[in-house]
Amino acid sequence: MRIGIVAPSTPILPDDAEAVRALASLGYPGVELIFDPQCFAMHGHFAGEDGHRFAALVEMANRPDIDALWFARGGYGACRIAEEAVAAMADVARAKAFLGYSDQGNLLAALYRDGFDHVAHGPMVADIRREGGEAAVTRALDWLVARDPAACEPGLEHGARHAAFNLMTLSMLLGTPLEPDLAGHVLLIEEVSEYLYAFDRALFHVTSYLAPRGLAGLRLGRVSDIPENDRPFGLDAEEIAQGWCSRTGIPWLGRADIGHDAANKVVPFGLHRAG
Repeated sequence: MRIGIVAPSTPILPDDAEAVRALASLGYPGVELIFDPQCFAMHGHFAGEDGHRFAALVEMANRPDIDALWFARGGYGACRIAEEAVAAMADVARAKAFLGYSDQGNLLAALYRDGFDHVAHGPMVADIRREGGEAAVTRALDWLVARDPAACEPGLEHGARHAAFNLMTLSMLLGTPLEPDLAGHVLLIEEVSEYLYAFDRALFHVTSYLAPRGLAGLRLGRVSDIPENDRPFGLDAEEIAQGWCSRTGIPWLGRADIGHDAANKVVPFGLHRAG
């Protein structure tokens, strides 16, 4: 099996790639990781200019010798190329799995919108830098290579449709050409490094927008590294989520084991079949 790795947003370091290659060689010696050189490019904030990132992503997706695409890192930048990149992907790309989270939610959304069947929110290459990052990378490989159900978020319900996003990423892409149809889905969200008032504001938008479209329920992952405001907000993240679910009529379905951390579990988009 060959897994292609691209960076549609921000770059990784060569040391990241080497650490992940070494780990993969132990657990999956038959798997080859193909890092596009674009992963290490730098153009201001981005892993290369828009055109460079677009070309690397489309070329890797359309290569017949690549079995899956693994996104290297989040940050910001995927929304600038996602719509055109997915439109440029050939039929061969539809058989591949795509894995990432954070800013790569823009691409996951666009892929899922266009009927790609193997799209999942889960760990990326850059997670190797985190404390416990080896476990995150191993979990990603377990899903990419073997679709191991143990890599998946344990609360996924058999027979239900799911999708997972970073909240701010989702809030920004709703109403744009990247927006997928989430009617009938259980939505899992997580957040990092946002004030609670910003978390509240984004949930106002997301729940107000998706409730009339038939969202089946909402689950809250971890909300971490919350900055300290000049005054307490007065509600914690779970209370905020429950409140907006109540106000908009979306079923509150509890907590989820996803987040911007090494414990982030995989959430395949679409219909879940246990086992």
